[in-house]
Amino acid sequence: MIKEVISAELSVGETLMIQKNRIEGADAASHRLAVVTGTHGDELEGQYVAWQLARTLAKKKNALCGTVDIYPALNPLGISTIYRGLPGFDLDMNRIFPGSRDETMYEYIADGIMRDIQGADLCIDIHASNIFLREIPQVRINEKSADVLTPLARLLNMDFIWIHSAATVLESTLAYSLNALHTPTLVVEMGVGMRITKSYGDQLITGILSVMRHLGMLKEPAPPVAPPIVSTDGSVSFVNANESGFFIPQVRHADRVEQGQLLGLIADPMSGGIQERLLSPISGLVFTLREYPVVNEGSLIARILGGSAG
Repeated sequence: MIKEVISAELSVGETLMIQKNRIEGADAASHRLAVVTGTHGDELEGQYVAWQLARTLAKKKNALCGTVDIYPALNPLGISTIYRGLPGFDLDMNRIFPGSRDETMYEYIADGIMRDIQGADLCIDIHASNIFLREIPQVRINEKSADVLTPLARLLNMDFIWIHSAATVLESTLAYSLNALHTPTLVVEMGVGMRITKSYGDQLITGILSVMRHLGMLKEPAPPVAPPIVSTDGSVSFVNANESGFFIPQVRHADRVEQGQLLGLIADPMSGGIQERLLSPISGLVFTLREYPVVNEGSLIARILGGSAG
C-alpha cells in the first residue's frame, strides 16, 4: 500500500511528496520496522534493497507479523536529478533533522519524516558511499547507543560494525535524531555512489529478515547470517594522499594487507612519473578504497581495519 508521508508545494506549481510502501501482516499494530533510503540523491544501493525487500515480503505475507514501512526516496528530487543534496539549495538533507514545522520547506519535510518513523521498533537507514570511495557492507553506530544497537546490528548480516566516538557523530542526522527519541536506528553504509551492487543488497535483505525474526515479525526460521567484525575508531587507520595526481590501486577492495604493503600509486600523467607510493600503516582489512582515480593532496585513499578488532 503506497501512502503519503508528507508533502509541500513547490514554487514551480508542483508538489514535493515523500511516500512509503506499507506492508502489513497479521496483527499489524504489534510491531513496526522502518527501512529508509534515498536521503542522498547519488546513493542508489538502497533503491535495489527497497525494491527487492518489497518483493520478498510479498511472498512471505502469511509469515509476516506487524508492519514494514519502506521509504525508498527521502530526497526524490535528488534521485531524479542525480544530485547528492537538495536541488536548488546548498543543503545536505541528512544535516537538517529533526526538522521543524515552522521553518523552511525542507525542515518541514524533515519534521514530517521524523514524526512518521518515530515509535518504530527499529529503523534501518541505508546509505551508499559517494562516487569517490567504495565501502564494504557495514553498520555505523554512535558509541552513545552502542549497548542498545550493537546486538541488533550483529543480526544484519553485514561484514563490519564500526562504533564511532560520540564526537564524530553529527547531531543533525536522521539516525542521531531518531535514536535521541528512543527509536532505535541503525545506519548501513555499503557500496559506491551512483551504482548498485546487487550482492550487497541481497546480503542486507538476508540481514533484515534475520532482524525481523528477532523482533517477532517473521513467523518462520531466521536465515543464517555471518558474524560481523566489531570495531571502534581506535582500530581504524586512514590513508590520505600527500600528492596530487591519479590513483592506481595495487590492492583490491576488501583485501587483507600487511603493514608496509603497497596499496597504490599516485601517478603524474604529464611527466609519466610516480608522485607517491602509498603504503599500509598497519596490517588489516581494506574496508574503504578509493574508487574515483583523480586525487588531490589530502584526499582519502583507504581506511584499514586493524587485525586486533574483534
